[in-house]
Amino acid sequence: MVRIQFLLITLFTTFLVMSCKDTPTKEKPNTTKTETLTDSSQTKATEIKEEVEEAFVLDEDNAIPFFFEYSKTLKEDKVKLTTNLGSFTIQLYDNVPYHKANFIYLSKKGYFDHTMFHRVVKNFIIQGGNSDDVETARKRNEIGRYLLPPDTKKGYRHDRGTISMPSSETDNPHKLASPFEFFIVVTKPGSYHLDAGYTPFGRVIEGMDVVDLINSQPVEQGDWPVQNIYILKAEAF
Repeated sequence: MVRIQFLLITLFTTFLVMSCKDTPTKEKPNTTKTETLTDSSQTKATEIKEEVEEAFVLDEDNAIPFFFEYSKTLKEDKVKLTTNLGSFTIQLYDNVPYHKANFIYLSKKGYFDHTMFHRVVKNFIIQGGNSDDVETARKRNEIGRYLLPPDTKKGYRHDRGTISMPSSETDNPHKLASPFEFFIVVTKPGSYHLDAGYTPFGRVIEGMDVVDLINSQPVEQGDWPVQNIYILKAEAF
């Protein structure tokens, strides 16, 4: 009798032990997590590719080919410059393609926004496109370092209201144009001694009174205006 009870207790204990063990279950692979990681990697790769494509920088070798192709795509031929003294509009010449394309490209890139008319020579010119702000230097570095060849034989002269490009001051015997700056003639009837060395690429068609107002501002030594004259926005259209 004791033997039978012992056997029953042993069997019952074994049953309890086995019933308490974890029963393995068949789980589905965690595909959601894998797919999420894959999607994330693909998105990151696309973002990096776009950043590389957007990081195009102009230089002496690629600037002319770039502006040659860029000029073919342009629908805009005017730029409105809004300053803290008012606004005026420039009509750009179609047959001066590199200078026209350059000016529109910089306008659409936002380069001119928050630069200044940093040189005002009485009864002669106003010159813009530069400033002593580090942001201007940063924009130039992002866009690139390049010059534009003169294009002086298209029949345009430096009449009053003409927009033209100054030549670079750095080792530049051929008077290649500094692409980030420009000047506008205010002389009556014009400043024709500039014709041989600089490239007219457009003219003011509206707001010449604002140009004259800028030219009338008091200046310090070096023709820098006493009060900063900002270009708030350049809009190509």
